[in-house]
Amino acid sequence: MALYRRTQVYCKHIYSQKYKCARTFSYSKKILNEKKGLVVGVYVTDNEDDLKFTPAFKKINEKCGGKLLECTKLAISGVKVGKGQLFYNLDPQFPVVSVVGLGKEGTGYNEQENIHEGRENARIAASVGCRQLRDIGITNIVLEGLGHPEAAAEGATLGVWQYEEFKNEKKQMKIPQLELLENEDKCSWERGVIKAEGQNLSRRLMDTPANWKTPKIFSQIVTETLNIGGVDVIVRDKSWAENKKMGAFLSVAKGSLEPPAFLEIKYMGDPNNSKPIALVGKGVTFDSGGLSLKKAENMDLMRGDVGGGSCVVGTIYAAARLKLPVNIVGLVPLTENMPSGSANKPGDVVYAMNGKSITIIDTDYEGRLILADALCYAQEFKPRFVINMATLTLEILIALGASASGAYSNSTPLVESLCQAGALSGDRVWRMPLWRYFSQQVTNSQYSDLINLAGPMGGSCTAAAFLQEFMPKGDWIHLDIASVMGIGDTTPYLSKGMTGRPTRTLIEFIIKQING
Repeated sequence: MALYRRTQVYCKHIYSQKYKCARTFSYSKKILNEKKGLVVGVYVTDNEDDLKFTPAFKKINEKCGGKLLECTKLAISGVKVGKGQLFYNLDPQFPVVSVVGLGKEGTGYNEQENIHEGRENARIAASVGCRQLRDIGITNIVLEGLGHPEAAAEGATLGVWQYEEFKNEKKQMKIPQLELLENEDKCSWERGVIKAEGQNLSRRLMDTPANWKTPKIFSQIVTETLNIGGVDVIVRDKSWAENKKMGAFLSVAKGSLEPPAFLEIKYMGDPNNSKPIALVGKGVTFDSGGLSLKKAENMDLMRGDVGGGSCVVGTIYAAARLKLPVNIVGLVPLTENMPSGSANKPGDVVYAMNGKSITIIDTDYEGRLILADALCYAQEFKPRFVINMATLTLEILIALGASASGAYSNSTPLVESLCQAGALSGDRVWRMPLWRYFSQQVTNSQYSDLINLAGPMGGSCTAAAFLQEFMPKGDWIHLDIASVMGIGDTTPYLSKGMTGRPTRTLIEFIIKQING
Protein backbone atom coordinates (compact mmCIF):
# COMPACT_ATOMS: atom_id res chain seq x y z
CA MET A 1 0.00 0.00 0.00
CA ALA A 2 1.11 3.55 -0.72
CA LEU A 3 0.83 4.55 2.94
CA TYR A 4 3.41 2.01 4.00
CA ARG A 5 7.12 1.77 3.40
CA ARG A 6 9.23 -1.22 4.32
CA THR A 7 12.58 -0.36 5.89
CA GLN A 8 15.24 -2.84 6.89
CA VAL A 9 18.00 -3.02 9.47
CA TYR A 10 20.41 -5.91 9.14
CA CYS A 11 21.95 -7.40 12.27
CA LYS A 12 23.03 -10.91 13.15
CA HIS A 13 20.14 -13.39 13.05
CA ILE A 14 20.75 -14.59 16.61
CA TYR A 15 20.40 -11.03 17.88
CA SER A 16 17.23 -10.41 15.90
CA GLN A 17 15.43 -12.87 18.13
CA LYS A 18 16.27 -10.85 21.24
CA TYR A 19 15.47 -7.25 20.30
CA LYS A 20 12.85 -5.87 17.95
CA CYS A 21 15.26 -3.17 16.80
CA ALA A 22 17.14 -5.70 14.72
CA ARG A 23 14.16 -7.03 12.80
CA THR A 24 12.40 -5.85 9.66
CA PHE A 25 9.34 -3.67 10.23
CA SER A 26 6.65 -1.93 8.24
CA TYR A 27 5.81 1.58 9.44
CA SER A 28 2.97 3.88 8.55
CA LYS A 29 4.37 7.12 7.16
CA LYS A 30 1.75 8.95 9.17
CA ILE A 31 3.04 7.40 12.38
CA LEU A 32 6.63 8.31 11.52
CA ASN A 33 5.64 11.87 10.65
CA GLU A 34 4.05 12.31 14.06
CA LYS A 35 7.23 11.20 15.86
CA LYS A 36 10.74 12.53 16.10
CA GLY A 37 13.87 10.95 14.73
CA LEU A 38 17.17 11.28 16.55
CA VAL A 39 20.77 11.56 15.33
CA VAL A 40 23.57 10.61 17.72
CA GLY A 41 27.24 9.94 17.08
CA VAL A 42 29.97 7.49 18.00
CA TYR A 43 33.76 7.77 17.78
CA VAL A 44 36.18 5.10 16.67
CA THR A 45 39.37 4.32 18.56
CA ASP A 46 42.77 3.04 17.46
CA ASN A 47 41.18 -0.39 17.57
CA GLU A 48 38.62 -0.18 14.78
CA ASP A 49 36.46 -2.80 16.48
CA ASP A 50 35.97 -0.54 19.51
CA LEU A 51 33.72 2.49 19.74
CA LYS A 52 33.60 5.51 22.05
CA PHE A 53 30.23 7.05 22.72
CA THR A 54 29.03 10.63 23.03
CA PRO A 55 27.11 11.73 26.16
CA ALA A 56 23.89 11.86 24.14
CA PHE A 57 24.39 8.31 22.92
CA LYS A 58 24.96 7.11 26.49
CA LYS A 59 21.82 8.88 27.71
CA ILE A 60 19.61 7.33 25.05
CA ASN A 61 21.22 3.97 25.58
CA GLU A 62 20.38 4.12 29.30
CA LYS A 63 16.77 5.01 28.50
CA CYS A 64 16.38 1.95 26.27
CA GLY A 65 18.09 -0.45 28.66
CA GLY A 66 21.33 -0.84 26.70
CA LYS A 67 19.71 -1.99 23.46
CA LEU A 68 21.18 0.88 21.39
CA LEU A 69 24.71 -0.09 22.40
CA GLU A 70 24.23 -3.74 21.55
CA CYS A 71 22.65 -2.92 18.18
CA THR A 72 25.45 -0.51 17.34
CA LYS A 73 28.18 -3.01 18.17
CA LEU A 74 26.59 -5.54 15.84
CA ALA A 75 26.36 -2.96 13.05
CA ILE A 76 29.80 -1.40 13.67
CA SER A 77 30.72 -1.34 9.97
CA GLY A 78 27.74 0.95 9.35
CA VAL A 79 28.91 3.69 11.71
CA LYS A 80 32.27 4.64 10.22
CA VAL A 81 32.95 8.23 9.10
CA GLY A 82 30.46 9.14 6.40
CA LYS A 83 28.12 6.29 7.29
CA GLY A 84 25.13 5.85 9.57
CA GLN A 85 22.88 3.09 10.76
CA LEU A 86 19.15 3.26 11.51
CA PHE A 87 17.64 1.49 14.51
CA TYR A 88 13.93 1.20 15.25
CA ASN A 89 11.59 0.83 18.17
CA LEU A 90 14.16 1.47 20.90
CA ASP A 91 12.76 4.56 22.60
CA PRO A 92 9.13 5.83 22.72
CA GLN A 93 10.21 9.45 22.19
CA PHE A 94 12.31 8.59 19.15
CA PRO A 95 10.94 5.61 17.17
CA VAL A 96 13.92 5.82 14.81
CA VAL A 97 17.51 6.57 15.82
CA SER A 98 20.35 7.20 13.38
CA VAL A 99 23.80 6.41 14.76
CA VAL A 100 26.54 8.11 12.74
CA GLY A 101 30.31 7.80 12.68
CA LEU A 102 32.45 10.76 13.80
CA GLY A 103 35.94 9.34 13.31
CA LYS A 104 38.39 9.73 16.19
CA GLU A 105 37.51 11.94 19.13
CA GLY A 106 39.49 15.17 19.47
CA THR A 107 40.42 15.38 15.80
CA GLY A 108 41.44 18.94 14.94
CA TYR A 109 43.28 20.86 12.24
CA ASN A 110 45.04 18.71 9.66
CA GLU A 111 47.87 20.79 8.19
CA GLN A 112 48.38 18.48 5.22
CA GLU A 113 44.70 18.67 4.27
CA ASN A 114 44.32 22.31 5.39
CA ILE A 115 41.03 21.49 7.10
CA HIS A 116 39.62 21.08 10.59
CA GLU A 117 38.75 17.40 10.40
CA GLY A 118 36.69 17.32 13.59
CA ARG A 119 34.31 19.97 12.29
CA GLU A 120 34.14 18.42 8.86
CA ASN A 121 33.41 14.97 10.31
CA ALA A 122 30.54 16.52 12.29
CA ARG A 123 29.11 18.12 9.13
CA ILE A 124 29.28 14.87 7.21
CA ALA A 125 27.80 12.83 10.06
CA ALA A 126 24.93 15.26 10.61
CA SER A 127 24.02 15.25 6.93
CA VAL A 128 24.17 11.45 6.72
CA GLY A 129 21.91 10.97 9.72
CA CYS A 130 19.39 13.61 8.69
CA ARG A 131 19.15 12.31 5.14
CA GLN A 132 18.56 8.78 6.38
CA LEU A 133 15.69 9.96 8.55
CA ARG A 134 14.30 12.29 5.89
CA ASP A 135 14.28 9.50 3.32
CA ILE A 136 12.01 7.29 5.45
CA GLY A 137 9.54 10.12 6.02
CA ILE A 138 10.65 11.59 9.36
CA THR A 139 9.72 15.29 9.35
CA ASN A 140 11.02 16.31 12.78
CA ILE A 141 14.68 15.53 13.44
CA VAL A 142 16.57 16.12 16.68
CA LEU A 143 20.38 16.11 16.63
CA GLU A 144 23.01 16.13 19.28
CA GLY A 145 25.87 18.58 18.71
CA LEU A 146 28.24 15.79 17.61
CA GLY A 147 31.11 17.54 19.37
CA HIS A 148 30.78 20.64 17.15
CA PRO A 149 27.21 22.04 17.28
CA GLU A 150 27.84 24.80 14.73
CA ALA A 151 29.32 22.40 12.19
CA ALA A 152 26.58 19.85 12.85
CA ALA A 153 23.96 22.50 12.17
CA GLU A 154 25.69 23.39 8.90
CA GLY A 155 25.89 19.79 7.74
CA ALA A 156 22.29 19.03 8.67
CA THR A 157 20.84 22.20 7.11
CA LEU A 158 22.85 21.80 3.91
CA GLY A 159 22.28 18.06 3.75
CA VAL A 160 18.47 18.02 3.80
CA TRP A 161 18.07 20.83 1.26
CA GLN A 162 17.95 20.32 -2.48
CA TYR A 163 16.67 22.37 -5.39
CA GLU A 164 13.27 21.08 -6.55
CA GLU A 165 11.22 24.24 -7.17
CA PHE A 166 9.87 23.14 -10.55
CA LYS A 167 8.89 19.62 -9.54
CA ASN A 168 5.28 18.69 -8.93
CA GLU A 169 4.66 19.62 -5.31
CA LYS A 170 3.62 16.07 -4.44
CA LYS A 171 6.95 14.75 -5.73
CA GLN A 172 9.13 17.26 -3.90
CA MET A 173 11.25 16.01 -1.03
CA LYS A 174 9.89 17.41 2.21
CA ILE A 175 12.53 19.31 4.16
CA PRO A 176 12.32 18.17 7.79
CA GLN A 177 12.34 20.44 10.79
CA LEU A 178 15.69 20.35 12.57
CA GLU A 179 16.34 21.02 16.22
CA LEU A 180 19.18 20.64 18.68
CA LEU A 181 18.99 18.15 21.52
CA GLU A 182 18.49 19.81 24.88
CA ASN A 183 21.39 20.96 27.06
CA GLU A 184 23.63 21.70 24.08
CA ASP A 185 25.27 24.91 22.80
CA LYS A 186 22.24 26.52 21.21
CA CYS A 187 24.00 29.75 20.18
CA SER A 188 26.59 27.84 18.14
CA TRP A 189 23.85 25.69 16.63
CA GLU A 190 21.79 28.70 15.52
CA ARG A 191 24.89 30.36 14.05
CA GLY A 192 25.55 27.23 11.99
CA VAL A 193 21.96 27.09 10.77
CA ILE A 194 22.10 30.70 9.56
CA LYS A 195 25.43 30.17 7.78
CA ALA A 196 24.02 27.13 5.98
CA GLU A 197 20.80 28.94 5.10
CA GLY A 198 22.94 31.68 3.52
CA GLN A 199 24.65 29.03 1.39
CA ASN A 200 21.31 27.43 0.53
CA LEU A 201 20.14 30.82 -0.72
CA SER A 202 23.22 31.00 -2.93
CA ARG A 203 22.52 27.46 -4.18
CA ARG A 204 18.94 28.38 -5.01
CA LEU A 205 19.94 31.50 -6.95
CA MET A 206 22.56 29.56 -8.91
CA ASP A 207 20.32 26.62 -9.75
CA THR A 208 17.26 28.61 -10.80
CA PRO A 209 16.75 28.25 -14.59
CA ALA A 210 17.93 31.25 -16.58
CA ASN A 211 14.48 32.16 -17.88
CA TRP A 212 13.32 32.45 -14.26
CA LYS A 213 16.20 34.69 -13.15
CA THR A 214 16.81 37.31 -15.80
CA PRO A 215 18.61 40.38 -14.43
CA LYS A 216 15.22 41.94 -13.65
CA ILE A 217 13.83 38.84 -11.92
CA PHE A 218 17.09 38.21 -10.05
CA SER A 219 16.94 41.77 -8.73
CA GLN A 220 13.34 41.26 -7.60
CA ILE A 221 14.18 38.01 -5.81
CA VAL A 222 17.10 39.63 -3.99
CA THR A 223 15.05 42.70 -3.03
CA GLU A 224 12.33 40.51 -1.51
CA THR A 225 14.71 38.06 0.17
CA LEU A 226 16.91 40.73 1.74
CA ASN A 227 13.96 42.61 3.20
CA ILE A 228 15.49 42.17 6.65
CA GLY A 229 16.86 44.56 9.22
CA GLY A 230 19.83 46.66 8.27
CA VAL A 231 19.85 45.79 4.55
CA ASP A 232 19.11 48.21 1.72
CA VAL A 233 18.92 47.00 -1.89
CA ILE A 234 19.24 49.47 -4.75
CA VAL A 235 18.67 48.30 -8.33
CA ARG A 236 20.55 50.49 -10.83
CA ASP A 237 19.43 50.53 -14.45
CA LYS A 238 21.14 50.81 -17.82
CA SER A 239 21.04 54.62 -17.92
CA TRP A 240 22.82 54.77 -14.54
CA ALA A 241 25.58 52.50 -15.90
CA GLU A 242 25.85 54.71 -18.99
CA ASN A 243 26.26 57.80 -16.80
CA LYS A 244 29.02 55.97 -14.90
CA LYS A 245 30.69 55.17 -18.24
CA MET A 246 30.66 51.43 -17.59
CA GLY A 247 31.47 50.59 -21.17
CA ALA A 248 32.90 47.13 -20.46
CA PHE A 249 29.81 45.99 -18.55
CA LEU A 250 27.39 47.47 -21.06
CA SER A 251 29.22 45.93 -24.01
CA VAL A 252 28.35 42.46 -22.69
CA ALA A 253 24.75 43.42 -21.96
CA LYS A 254 24.04 44.81 -25.44
CA GLY A 255 23.92 41.32 -26.94
CA SER A 256 20.78 40.38 -24.98
CA LEU A 257 17.17 41.50 -25.26
CA GLU A 258 17.06 41.43 -21.45
CA PRO A 259 18.13 44.81 -20.03
CA PRO A 260 21.03 44.77 -17.56
CA ALA A 261 20.80 45.73 -13.91
CA PHE A 262 23.41 46.62 -11.32
CA LEU A 263 22.65 45.55 -7.75
CA GLU A 264 23.96 47.66 -4.91
CA ILE A 265 23.34 45.99 -1.56
CA LYS A 266 24.22 47.72 1.69
CA TYR A 267 24.29 46.13 5.11
CA MET A 268 25.14 48.66 7.81
CA GLY A 269 25.68 46.65 10.98
CA ASP A 270 28.33 48.88 12.54
CA PRO A 271 26.84 51.97 14.21
CA ASN A 272 30.30 53.57 14.26
CA ASN A 273 30.01 53.86 10.47
CA SER A 274 33.37 52.20 9.84
CA LYS A 275 34.68 51.61 6.34
CA PRO A 276 32.69 48.88 4.60
CA ILE A 277 33.92 45.59 3.25
CA ALA A 278 33.18 45.55 -0.48
CA LEU A 279 31.96 42.26 -1.97
CA VAL A 280 31.78 42.19 -5.77
CA GLY A 281 30.19 39.26 -7.59
CA LYS A 282 29.91 38.28 -11.23
CA GLY A 283 26.24 38.33 -12.19
CA VAL A 284 25.94 36.66 -15.60
CA THR A 285 22.50 35.07 -15.30
CA PHE A 286 23.19 32.97 -18.39
CA ASP A 287 26.39 32.64 -20.38
CA SER A 288 26.05 31.31 -23.92
CA GLY A 289 29.54 32.56 -24.76
CA GLY A 290 28.17 35.29 -27.02
CA LEU A 291 29.39 35.13 -30.61
CA SER A 292 32.23 32.89 -29.38
CA LEU A 293 29.49 30.36 -28.71
CA LYS A 294 30.01 27.56 -26.21
CA LYS A 295 29.39 23.92 -27.10
CA ALA A 296 25.82 22.78 -26.59
CA GLU A 297 26.94 20.00 -24.23
CA ASN A 298 26.50 21.16 -20.62
CA MET A 299 25.64 24.70 -21.67
CA ASP A 300 22.64 24.44 -19.33
CA LEU A 301 25.12 24.61 -16.43
CA MET A 302 25.79 28.21 -17.38
CA ARG A 303 22.70 29.16 -15.40
CA GLY A 304 25.20 28.94 -12.53
CA ASP A 305 27.49 31.61 -13.98
CA VAL A 306 25.80 34.00 -11.57
CA GLY A 307 27.60 32.16 -8.76
CA GLY A 308 29.74 35.10 -7.64
CA GLY A 309 26.74 37.38 -7.32
CA SER A 310 24.75 34.63 -5.61
CA CYS A 311 27.47 34.20 -2.99
CA VAL A 312 27.48 37.95 -2.36
CA VAL A 313 23.74 37.80 -1.70
CA GLY A 314 23.99 34.70 0.51
CA THR A 315 26.84 36.20 2.53
CA ILE A 316 25.04 39.47 3.20
CA TYR A 317 21.84 37.58 4.06
CA ALA A 318 23.69 35.58 6.72
CA ALA A 319 25.58 38.63 8.03
CA ALA A 320 22.29 40.46 8.54
CA ARG A 321 20.63 37.45 10.19
CA LEU A 322 23.64 37.10 12.52
CA LYS A 323 23.56 40.85 13.18
CA LEU A 324 27.30 41.10 12.62
CA PRO A 325 28.76 44.48 13.69
CA VAL A 326 30.24 45.28 10.30
CA ASN A 327 29.38 47.32 7.23
CA ILE A 328 29.22 45.53 3.88
CA VAL A 329 28.58 46.80 0.37
CA GLY A 330 27.65 44.16 -2.18
CA LEU A 331 27.93 44.97 -5.90
CA VAL A 332 26.52 42.63 -8.56
CA PRO A 333 26.50 43.62 -12.26
CA LEU A 334 23.71 41.56 -13.83
CA THR A 335 23.44 40.66 -17.50
CA GLU A 336 23.10 37.81 -19.95
CA ASN A 337 25.88 37.02 -22.44
CA MET A 338 24.06 36.22 -25.66
CA PRO A 339 24.84 36.10 -29.41
CA SER A 340 22.96 38.59 -31.58
CA GLY A 341 23.45 41.25 -34.22
CA SER A 342 24.27 43.75 -31.49
CA ALA A 343 26.59 41.51 -29.46
CA ASN A 344 30.29 42.10 -28.87
CA LYS A 345 32.49 40.88 -31.73
CA PRO A 346 36.00 39.47 -31.42
CA GLY A 347 38.36 42.37 -32.06
CA ASP A 348 36.03 45.05 -30.69
CA VAL A 349 37.55 47.63 -28.34
CA VAL A 350 35.60 48.94 -25.36
CA TYR A 351 36.37 51.36 -22.54
CA ALA A 352 35.99 50.57 -18.85
CA MET A 353 34.89 53.06 -16.20
CA ASN A 354 38.51 54.01 -15.38
CA GLY A 355 39.20 54.90 -19.01
CA LYS A 356 41.29 51.85 -19.89
CA SER A 357 40.67 50.37 -23.32
CA ILE A 358 40.14 46.63 -23.75
CA THR A 359 40.36 44.55 -26.90
CA ILE A 360 37.86 41.70 -26.83
CA ILE A 361 39.72 38.66 -28.13
CA ASP A 362 36.97 36.20 -27.17
CA THR A 363 33.40 37.13 -26.22
CA ASP A 364 33.15 34.11 -23.92
CA TYR A 365 35.53 35.85 -21.51
CA GLU A 366 32.88 38.34 -20.50
CA GLY A 367 33.01 37.96 -16.72
CA ARG A 368 36.18 39.97 -16.35
CA LEU A 369 34.63 42.76 -18.44
CA ILE A 370 31.65 43.27 -16.15
CA LEU A 371 33.79 42.87 -13.02
CA ALA A 372 36.22 45.51 -14.29
CA ASP A 373 33.59 48.23 -14.04
CA ALA A 374 32.23 46.89 -10.75
CA LEU A 375 35.72 47.00 -9.21
CA CYS A 376 36.15 50.58 -10.37
CA TYR A 377 32.82 51.53 -8.81
CA ALA A 378 33.73 49.78 -5.55
CA GLN A 379 36.49 52.36 -5.03
CA GLU A 380 33.85 55.06 -4.54
CA PHE A 381 32.88 53.51 -1.19
CA LYS A 382 36.45 53.83 0.16
CA PRO A 383 36.27 50.22 1.34
CA ARG A 384 38.31 48.56 4.05
CA PHE A 385 39.17 45.94 1.42
CA VAL A 386 37.57 44.39 -1.65
CA ILE A 387 36.76 40.76 -2.40
CA ASN A 388 35.45 39.87 -5.81
CA MET A 389 34.32 36.39 -6.77
CA ALA A 390 33.36 34.82 -10.05
CA THR A 391 32.87 31.51 -11.81
CA LEU A 392 35.54 32.81 -14.11
CA THR A 393 37.74 30.15 -15.75
CA LEU A 394 37.82 26.46 -16.61
CA GLU A 395 41.55 26.55 -15.85
CA ILE A 396 40.97 26.83 -12.09
CA LEU A 397 38.85 23.69 -12.21
CA ILE A 398 41.65 21.91 -14.07
CA ALA A 399 44.18 23.11 -11.48
CA LEU A 400 42.26 22.44 -8.26
CA GLY A 401 39.39 20.17 -9.19
CA ALA A 402 36.46 20.85 -6.89
CA SER A 403 38.72 20.90 -3.81
CA ALA A 404 39.01 24.65 -3.30
CA SER A 405 38.46 28.13 -4.67
CA GLY A 406 41.50 29.82 -6.20
CA ALA A 407 42.50 33.03 -4.41
CA TYR A 408 44.63 35.84 -5.85
CA SER A 409 45.58 38.75 -3.62
CA ASN A 410 47.89 41.72 -3.14
CA SER A 411 47.68 41.21 0.65
CA THR A 412 49.30 38.18 2.27
CA PRO A 413 47.71 38.73 5.73
CA LEU A 414 44.25 39.06 4.19
CA VAL A 415 44.46 35.96 1.99
CA GLU A 416 45.99 33.91 4.82
CA SER A 417 43.04 34.85 7.02
CA LEU A 418 40.68 33.73 4.26
CA CYS A 419 42.50 30.41 3.95
CA GLN A 420 42.16 29.90 7.70
CA ALA A 421 38.45 30.58 7.44
CA GLY A 422 38.20 27.95 4.71
CA ALA A 423 39.92 25.39 6.92
CA LEU A 424 37.28 25.98 9.60
CA SER A 425 34.30 26.03 7.23
CA GLY A 426 35.42 22.92 5.34
CA ASP A 427 35.22 24.94 2.10
CA ARG A 428 38.86 25.54 1.34
CA VAL A 429 40.68 28.35 -0.44
CA TRP A 430 44.10 28.02 -2.08
CA ARG A 431 46.36 30.95 -2.91
CA MET A 432 47.43 31.28 -6.54
CA PRO A 433 50.18 33.50 -8.05
CA LEU A 434 49.54 37.10 -8.97
CA TRP A 435 52.84 37.83 -10.71
CA ARG A 436 54.04 40.44 -13.24
CA TYR A 437 54.58 37.50 -15.59
CA PHE A 438 50.81 37.31 -16.04
CA SER A 439 50.23 41.08 -16.04
CA GLN A 440 52.62 41.45 -18.94
CA GLN A 441 50.50 39.04 -20.96
CA VAL A 442 47.22 40.92 -20.55
CA THR A 443 48.81 44.30 -21.24
CA ASN A 444 50.71 43.12 -24.33
CA SER A 445 48.43 44.62 -26.97
CA GLN A 446 49.18 46.69 -30.06
CA TYR A 447 45.73 48.28 -30.17
CA SER A 448 44.60 48.85 -26.58
CA ASP A 449 45.62 48.99 -22.93
CA LEU A 450 44.43 45.45 -22.22
CA ILE A 451 43.21 42.28 -23.88
CA ASN A 452 40.55 40.07 -22.32
CA LEU A 453 42.30 36.80 -23.23
CA ALA A 454 46.04 36.19 -23.14
CA GLY A 455 47.08 32.91 -24.70
CA PRO A 456 46.20 29.31 -23.86
CA MET A 457 48.27 28.86 -20.70
CA GLY A 458 47.65 30.04 -17.12
CA GLY A 459 44.16 31.25 -17.93
CA SER A 460 42.99 31.71 -14.33
CA CYS A 461 46.17 33.64 -13.49
CA THR A 462 45.91 35.99 -16.47
CA ALA A 463 42.24 36.63 -15.61
CA ALA A 464 43.31 37.69 -12.11
CA ALA A 465 46.05 39.90 -13.58
CA PHE A 466 43.45 41.52 -15.84
CA LEU A 467 41.20 42.35 -12.87
CA GLN A 468 44.11 43.77 -10.90
CA GLU A 469 44.32 46.54 -13.50
CA PHE A 470 41.04 47.88 -12.06
CA MET A 471 42.18 47.83 -8.41
CA PRO A 472 44.58 50.78 -8.31
CA LYS A 473 44.84 50.83 -4.53
CA GLY A 474 43.78 49.01 -1.40
CA ASP A 475 43.78 45.40 -0.25
CA TRP A 476 42.04 43.04 -2.62
CA ILE A 477 41.24 39.35 -3.13
CA HIS A 478 39.97 37.80 -6.32
CA LEU A 479 38.28 34.41 -5.92
CA ASP A 480 37.95 32.22 -8.99
CA ILE A 481 35.12 29.94 -7.89
CA ALA A 482 34.50 28.06 -11.14
CA SER A 483 36.23 25.11 -9.48
CA VAL A 484 33.59 24.87 -6.74
CA MET A 485 30.55 25.80 -8.81
CA GLY A 486 29.22 22.25 -8.82
CA ILE A 487 30.88 20.45 -11.72
CA GLY A 488 32.32 17.24 -10.31
CA ASP A 489 31.72 18.34 -6.72
CA THR A 490 31.61 15.44 -4.26
CA THR A 491 31.08 17.32 -0.99
CA PRO A 492 29.19 14.73 1.09
CA TYR A 493 26.67 17.16 2.57
CA LEU A 494 25.73 18.83 -0.72
CA SER A 495 23.24 17.29 -3.14
CA LYS A 496 23.85 17.30 -6.88
CA GLY A 497 23.55 20.71 -8.48
CA MET A 498 25.02 24.12 -7.79
CA THR A 499 26.91 24.38 -4.51
CA GLY A 500 26.73 27.99 -3.34
CA ARG A 501 30.41 27.72 -2.40
CA PRO A 502 32.26 29.51 -0.79
CA THR A 503 29.48 31.40 1.05
CA ARG A 504 30.20 29.97 4.51
CA THR A 505 33.93 30.62 4.12
CA LEU A 506 33.21 34.28 3.44
CA ILE A 507 30.96 34.53 6.49
CA GLU A 508 33.61 32.86 8.65
CA PHE A 509 36.23 35.21 7.21
CA ILE A 510 34.15 38.32 7.98
CA ILE A 511 33.63 37.11 11.55
CA LYS A 512 37.41 36.65 11.85
CA GLN A 513 37.93 40.26 10.70
CA ILE A 514 35.48 41.52 13.32
CA ASN A 515 37.10 39.53 16.09
CA GLY A 516 40.61 40.46 14.98
